[in-house]
Amino acid sequence: MTTRIKICGITNLDDAKKVAELGAHAIGFVFADSPRKIEPSVARDISNMLPPLISKIGVFVNEEIKTIKEIYDYCFLDAVQLHGDEDLRYIDSLSIPFIKAFKVSGNEVIKQIEEFGLSYFLLDSFDKKLSGGTGNKFDWQIAKDAAKYGKIILSGGLNLENIKEALETVNPYAVDISSGVEKSPGIKDYQKMELVINEVHRWNSRTN
Repeated sequence: MTTRIKICGITNLDDAKKVAELGAHAIGFVFADSPRKIEPSVARDISNMLPPLISKIGVFVNEEIKTIKEIYDYCFLDAVQLHGDEDLRYIDSLSIPFIKAFKVSGNEVIKQIEEFGLSYFLLDSFDKKLSGGTGNKFDWQIAKDAAKYGKIILSGGLNLENIKEALETVNPYAVDISSGVEKSPGIKDYQKMELVINEVHRWNSRTN
């Protein structure tokens, strides 16, 4: 299995183009309240300028479904990422491709994941104030335990110092990286991005 790479918190075209150039598979636009929040008009312009086969993912937190669908169409998104308290009824009403994020504070998240019954899901660090982009990692043993319920998109504090360990420990379907490759919130550090992305590519070369 090839581990896919998503770079989240994209706020400008130059960063988005660099992500594509370095060989990542997806970018993330944050439409929820965040230091990395982007306006739909800017995200639309970026989407129009990206090469083909780069997935565009919109990140939302407890947003109205009508608004999500409007932004999904307007910004040419390929899927949405749900980082709030969205329940099964909400997901059943969405009718567009989605990734559900679960915030990990302890093993109790396993039961929640089991109840949702999803083939793919994202695991991120729990924070009382932030819905994502915390820069903090969680206990990856929990991710290993959750793997029996579906394919994992691993997020939460991933950076050059720990990406190799994360890959070896969890063997995730994808990694979702934001603050670990930034100069400041929403502004990417190209050297960090290149080093992290190359590490994932080396992992894929060894395991495929």
